[in-house]
Amino acid sequence: QVQLVESGGGLVQAGGSLRLSCTASGRFVFRLSTMGWYRQAPGKEREFVAAFSSGGSGNYADSVKGRFTISGDNAERTMYLTMNNLKPEDTAIYYCNAYKYHWGPGTQVTVSS
Repeated sequence: QVQLVESGGGLVQAGGSLRLSCTASGRFVFRLSTMGWYRQAPGKEREFVAAFSSGGSGNYADSVKGRFTISGDNAERTMYLTMNNLKPEDTAIYYCNAYKYHWGPGTQVTVSS
């Protein structure tokens, strides 16, 4: 059984920063290359935010490029999303994903203007 748990969300002013964490447990092979972050804003569909590329760097949605950084530690079975220069339009529930199949419950990020 795969369990993903996100943490680190909260309320922040525009221009601020947050660091989200996703911790995995359960009997599955944890590989950062299979992990990613998604988000869903009120009234909108869930959208891709960031994932690891085959070269180990990150792939990012255009809306977050240059502001968000994905990182992680295979040994710790943890993935992070560092979010800088946050904007009100970044307000959403952020979800951790593994193998494009398993989801965490999400963590709320609210950016005030």
